[in-house]
Amino acid sequence: MMDSPATGQHTATLTLDGKSLELPVLSGTMGPDVIDIRKLYSELGVFTFDPGYTATGSCASTITFIDGDKGELYYRGYPIDQLAERSHYLEVCYLLLYGELPNAAQMEDFENRVTRHTMLHEQMQYFYRGFRRDAHPMAIVCGVVGAMSAFYHDSTDINDPWQREVASIRMIAKLPTICAWAFKYSIGQPFIYPRNDLDYASNFLHMCFAVPSEPYDVDPILARAMDRIFTLHADHEQNASTSTVRLAGSSQANPFACIAAGVACLWGPAHGGANQAALEMLREIGTPDRIPEFIARAKDRNDPFRLMGFGHRVYKSYDPRAKVMQETAREVLDLLGIDNNPTLQVARELERIALEDEYFIDHQLYPNVDFYSGIILEAIGFPTSMFTPIFALARTVGWIAQWKEMLEDPATRIGRPRQLYVGAKARDYVEVENR
Repeated sequence: MMDSPATGQHTATLTLDGKSLELPVLSGTMGPDVIDIRKLYSELGVFTFDPGYTATGSCASTITFIDGDKGELYYRGYPIDQLAERSHYLEVCYLLLYGELPNAAQMEDFENRVTRHTMLHEQMQYFYRGFRRDAHPMAIVCGVVGAMSAFYHDSTDINDPWQREVASIRMIAKLPTICAWAFKYSIGQPFIYPRNDLDYASNFLHMCFAVPSEPYDVDPILARAMDRIFTLHADHEQNASTSTVRLAGSSQANPFACIAAGVACLWGPAHGGANQAALEMLREIGTPDRIPEFIARAKDRNDPFRLMGFGHRVYKSYDPRAKVMQETAREVLDLLGIDNNPTLQVARELERIALEDEYFIDHQLYPNVDFYSGIILEAIGFPTSMFTPIFALARTVGWIAQWKEMLEDPATRIGRPRQLYVGAKARDYVEVENR
């Protein structure tokens, strides 16, 4: 269970219509202090107005911390670049779920539990076949994750710690299978069952690209690239989909329903579709010689064109995940012999300009993680329709960690945001013949 935020020695005083209220100022281990406004309505009869919740802390958390000004991201206090370089995804999953890095015995036990839960209930194949053959993979993933509560109803009691643990392991283990089968279904190929002799990322790639008629060996460089993508997307503080999972969980919905809600939110192009949009933009530019034309359009306030993959809602400097993705993109493209790919050439030139051009620097438009991840996924062989399902796969562990933390927090209440009502004032009903 997490520690309560520390109450500082100072308070904030709010005065309204002659009444004053002392509001406690809380301090976390990192980041700015926050003003506790929980008594604002009961004491003064008013509440705050914050569309998008950009200045509102909805919870206390020990999982992930972002310093957007410095371009830093920490999982449980560990810098993301160290984890991406020296760790691997399942170890990061353990860290996010349990708060500490595992020792060798704990890691072996955790990997075994995940590996032995990767198969799906056989009847779920019939559920897949209920979708149209041209269904978007994200629609399938959203539906299948939600349906897990019908197939695994022995792990839906949120008040039982063991059932919460089983549900957590099941979702981390089965999301690669769910996503891979969604991909296979969308392209009309037979489902490939998971293999216990492969690591997490290799198993996913094998289920996506193997066919029964011939062997498929996963290249370790591609597996490592996939593992890094999973690690870099594992959690990202209280973003839209994570907040959705917490809000759904606050109603005591079962874990599979909560994660399905997160998948649905992630599907929005403003959230999980950014890497697809960035790749499509690079394709639209086409070749490096056309970059000045698009740079000029991006600077023109009257032109609706926007450079995708640059800037971030939180990061006001270089996205710390982008550097890892840049190096990984080069490794993958070198391996596949497509380093002269015009899309990558456009990406590299755009990055150079973004880091040197005063307009980009002044507007804090630095390349973010989505700028390169789409290039990597396309090079591996995924269509753009699979980009967001892969994002959902990676983010599942973060959603689960946040969901478990919320349930174990005694301060948790069912989410119920307030509103500023600007509609019609009270009025009487008029019979239809008198209107």
